[in-house]
Amino acid sequence: CIFCKIVRGEAPSFKVYETKHSLAFLAKPPVSHGHTLIIPKYHSRTLTDPGIPDEFLADVGPIMKKIAVMNGEDSYNIIQNNGRTAGQSVDHVHFHVVTKPVDQGTQGLVLTPESWPSYPMTDDEYARDADQMKQIGRDHGFPGVSA
Repeated sequence: CIFCKIVRGEAPSFKVYETKHSLAFLAKPPVSHGHTLIIPKYHSRTLTDPGIPDEFLADVGPIMKKIAVMNGEDSYNIIQNNGRTAGQSVDHVHFHVVTKPVDQGTQGLVLTPESWPSYPMTDDEYARDADQMKQIGRDHGFPGVSA
């Protein structure tokens, strides 16, 4: 895994932040200036396959905020993809911090109603989806599943 090689120092990167559990480095190629990847120093293809320990994920959130500040832009996106059909290109959990410069509309994530479509749902459909998600959460023994 190229990201595991970066963690071990076996592949080059432009590191910008590091903790015991995480590493942040500039994306190559970037979609905007300062486009940064944050990776847990634990190999897991996705959040759930085989599954990343919570302490590694708990470390990532504060780093996202710090990288957003370090990028110096008021507008940015945080992106995390799981699986090929969701757009994941490297089989190691990673989070993108993508700046959205005000004066460079074609850089960063370009969201439009066409690229981010929504669809109508009835309250019955919302209730069905919520019930299904809660049942799966209870089956996994997740604390905090809503009643």
